[in-house]
Amino acid sequence: MASSSYSYDEESTHAPFFILTLAGIFAVPITYSIFKKTEDLENTGTRIESDFKPKDEDIIQAQRRKQKRKERKTKRIISACVLWGVIVYMVYLIAVTKRIAPQIWDPYDVLGVSRTASEKEIDRFYKKASIRYHPDKAKPDPAKNETLETINDRWVEMTKAYKALTDEEVRQNYLMYGNPDGKQSTNVGIAIPQWVIAEGNRWAVIAFYATLLGILLPYLVGKWWYGTQALTKEKVLLSSASKLFKEYKEDITQGGVLAALSAGDEYESILKGGKADRGAAKIESAVLASGALQKDDIEKLKSIEDPIRRKTLCLLWAYQARIDLGSEDLNRQKYEVAPAALQLNNSFSNITLPFLQTEPLINSYRTAQNLIQALTPNSSPALQLPHFTAQLANPRSGSNSKAPPTIQNLMRLPAGARRQACSSLSDEQYSQAMSIAGRIPALKIERAFFKVIGDRVVTPGSLVQLVVKLRAIPPGTAAHTIPPIDPEDLKDIDPEEGDIDAIKGRKKPITRKRRNSEGKVIGTMTEKEENTQPPLAYAPFFAADHAPRWHIFLAESRSGRIAVPPFTFTSFDRPIFTSDGKPTFNVVTLKAQFQAPPQVHAFPFTMHLICDSYVGFDSKVDVVLDVRDVSEAAKVESDDEISEPDEDSLAGQLQAMKTGEGPKPKGRKVIEEVESDDESDTEGEEDDTSDTDTETEDEG
Repeated sequence: MASSSYSYDEESTHAPFFILTLAGIFAVPITYSIFKKTEDLENTGTRIESDFKPKDEDIIQAQRRKQKRKERKTKRIISACVLWGVIVYMVYLIAVTKRIAPQIWDPYDVLGVSRTASEKEIDRFYKKASIRYHPDKAKPDPAKNETLETINDRWVEMTKAYKALTDEEVRQNYLMYGNPDGKQSTNVGIAIPQWVIAEGNRWAVIAFYATLLGILLPYLVGKWWYGTQALTKEKVLLSSASKLFKEYKEDITQGGVLAALSAGDEYESILKGGKADRGAAKIESAVLASGALQKDDIEKLKSIEDPIRRKTLCLLWAYQARIDLGSEDLNRQKYEVAPAALQLNNSFSNITLPFLQTEPLINSYRTAQNLIQALTPNSSPALQLPHFTAQLANPRSGSNSKAPPTIQNLMRLPAGARRQACSSLSDEQYSQAMSIAGRIPALKIERAFFKVIGDRVVTPGSLVQLVVKLRAIPPGTAAHTIPPIDPEDLKDIDPEEGDIDAIKGRKKPITRKRRNSEGKVIGTMTEKEENTQPPLAYAPFFAADHAPRWHIFLAESRSGRIAVPPFTFTSFDRPIFTSDGKPTFNVVTLKAQFQAPPQVHAFPFTMHLICDSYVGFDSKVDVVLDVRDVSEAAKVESDDEISEPDEDSLAGQLQAMKTGEGPKPKGRKVIEEVESDDESDTEGEEDDTSDTDTETEDEG
């Protein structure tokens, strides 16, 4: 009776297959995660190039490189390289083992005949082979290391092969058991080298598995679990989010938001060790002497007892006021806390939403602007331009009273007056500043209205779309260079019933009318609609890349409470800049969908459009959501069904005889859009002095 025996893989013939499989299980997903296209907007946006270098350029760039190293997936790249190295080595061992390992017994190979040979051909070949290889006729060849024993063994194998192909019983044994002698004992090789279970190595192997399964694996699982559970969706520590929630106040100012952000636990890694106390008094003195803080901000700073939080708040104020702290180490900390504060501010913005208060949300968005541009809340927006100083940007602090306080006011000046206002800048510096001003994506609202897909009116509880039509018109753009708006671009036509691509939002080439500077149609053009991301924010003092975000939300006109939470947009349906940085003046569309109120009423709203990356470019317009009764919607539908008779019908001929006019051609039904009567653009009224209007003239 055949038996089976088990042996360990002393010659490493099976272990490479096991290790290859195990390494492949980990190598493939890790490699996929490395080469998977990143979804981070900061890695996909283009840059606004500039030769301007701030004073601490080396420190800022070092911080950016440090941030990039965290995003390069270094650990995964190293792990993938090691695993693929192991895979390549295992493949090499398998190839070598295949050459030296015994091959499966095959009678055709033993005889050296073709698998298609007939039994007569096999008989003929065997008879010829007996003349050459039979032990009575073959002679040992010392040059080939042949002996009588090898000659006998070879003839026995050839005889077995011949019988396996010609003798029915032997052939059945070969087909069933792979051997002409019948079932043999089985030797199963375990893919573990024998030294693993050797007596002398037993404790070392136990220690290895105890370390792997008892220490390393629980540590990795725990670290992964803590990493996923300790962070919010904004990638902020839960402990920090809890502290931010406690800092919320309905009357919180921009300075108050900055103070709230200093409560995050993320700064402990930046100010670890003795860094919390080192230079803290020096930073605080410099910040208080700068005049950047209001009275409430000073009181809040002095009330903080935690040394890490107090120093963090001082560093944030020093960063926004662009104060030179006189120490490379302190300046490095100043630039390092800003990106962490921006991350915390994103969480604080979401914390404000359940309270439905407009001002805290707007102040949070403006704090993001100040962090990215390194500006204090009372600084002139013109400081966003390169080479601009506080004396040049603020007319009240300099001798030149004509210096404008905002980029928009500066760029509205005639070219000569603008150059005169910036007389302290060299021609090269002035050119760089104007170039950056021409790349800022200042969005102008051309039209804003509500609609319900497939319906003519908004009914209670229906899904409403807020459709906003905008154009990016950088400050200082000459009026004669701005092409007129194609009226077709201001419409929002529902997709046809059978247009699956349009219904599902898939982009496809469309044909548009071409117009000259006077608005006359001169032809058509076909373009492919693409979601185009604007350039990264121009922020030379911010030690990280940032893609601009635009937030749109509706607030009640009377109470100022949030009616529809913000919708955030990072790209547009058409490019707003060409590849060389020139504005396209395309009309882009932003859509936000929400549920209409259940009451029938005309709801007056104020629509806010705020970019988190640039100061002084916020917009707001008044819109009215007119919710009508369902019966009115049915009436509109009924009226639409009444159409004029076709001109080629009998009714059409009779009407022509009666009125003397022919009926309207078929298919000339006009579709009217549901639109607010109070719609306006971003320019607004010059005398609007509300908090959300950044276009006001400076009182000085």
